[in-house]
Amino acid sequence: MSSLLEVLDAVDAQPEHAELRARSYELLGGLTGRTVVDVGCGAGRAVAELAERGAHAVGIDLDPEMIAVAQQRWPASEFHLGAACELPLETGSVSGYRADKTLHLVDDPARALAEARRVLAPGGRAVLLGQDWDTIVIDSDEPETTRRLIHAKADTLPSPRAARGHRNLLLDAGFTDPVVEVHTSVLTGDTALGLLHRITDDQRWLAEQTERARTDRIFVAVPVFLVAAKR
Repeated sequence: MSSLLEVLDAVDAQPEHAELRARSYELLGGLTGRTVVDVGCGAGRAVAELAERGAHAVGIDLDPEMIAVAQQRWPASEFHLGAACELPLETGSVSGYRADKTLHLVDDPARALAEARRVLAPGGRAVLLGQDWDTIVIDSDEPETTRRLIHAKADTLPSPRAARGHRNLLLDAGFTDPVVEVHTSVLTGDTALGLLHRITDDQRWLAEQTERARTDRIFVAVPVFLVAAKR
């Protein structure tokens, strides 16, 4: 878990990711005094940032180690163990629902969004962020191998293409007025190399990328789909 946490921390520290998180908070609407749940909260950074903006923010994650890290980092915030398809929340109890880099890890994204609709009060807003694991762009001298490795990684995930379906998933769950944005994250240096080590253990291919990182030539671009809709 520590290596994953290191990668997530490095990605979250990128200025464009801070801007993307801020945009997701804007799309939730007014936050002051409202209850917002962050599903798949990880180490809890978004929960803390939502609280700074005046929300009563609740973080939920399936990984007890992530919850432990979140509670250690943000002791004033509220975190609970829970699954996206079975949230430990009362019906209609929240005004905002946020899921960032979460639905690709869920076996049934449609069920997760039915659960999102259940916990949201009428007029509440859902905001989804995520990368499509088939559309990661990596500069390499071996493009065919790169495509194979990306698709092989995608095939290990429960729902690797959930992000391209965010809009339709929300509409199918009964949400309205969807807003769709695409933001591309560019990674270089050790941050990019750390992500690639999460994608494959092919040492020959990674050797090229390691050399690219050493000479400041590594390049990874990740389109992130941001979709918001109303309950």
